[in-house]
Amino acid sequence: MFKKDINPAKKTKVKSSAQRALRSKLCDSYPLLAPYIDEIIPKKSQLDVMKLPDFATLYSLESHPLFVEIEKKGADDIFLPHLKLVHAFPHCFKRVQIDRGAIRFVLSGAALMAPGLTSPGGRLPPAEEALKPGEVVAVGAEGKDEICLIGILKMGTEEMKEKKKGVVMDEGHYLGDGLWKLSVE
Repeated sequence: MFKKDINPAKKTKVKSSAQRALRSKLCDSYPLLAPYIDEIIPKKSQLDVMKLPDFATLYSLESHPLFVEIEKKGADDIFLPHLKLVHAFPHCFKRVQIDRGAIRFVLSGAALMAPGLTSPGGRLPPAEEALKPGEVVAVGAEGKDEICLIGILKMGTEEMKEKKKGVVMDEGHYLGDGLWKLSVE
């Protein structure tokens, strides 16, 4: 999704009413993030918005990117957190782990495949916390502390465990991509 470098676009200010609505949507989308919403988007702060290619919009606060709103045809828009926000609040997002062999492919923008999650170095959540297709998930790497990818699942965890092959996530925001390098100052 953001493989190529992105040229900075003009930033515009978000109205306070739209900012309140955004805070509410984010709390609904990410319930674990709700207690920190005043820290992430303070009520008296000025939120900026920047249009990106591929029908995406970046929300930032002072030069800190927060979320990318991805427009989906015929469905609700998805708010994908920027990796810098995920690194600041890693415990607020659902998480899976890839094995060492998948790291270089993920960081080059390749689709995340089920074998990287179902092999011995990979880790999926327990059955009671099963993930469903369409959920936003942070992807950690075996032996690393930081999240390396965040994106939308195409396959649920039960299906991953059953099939052990196929594309799990074909697009997302990863370390070193165009969105990561984008300057919002």
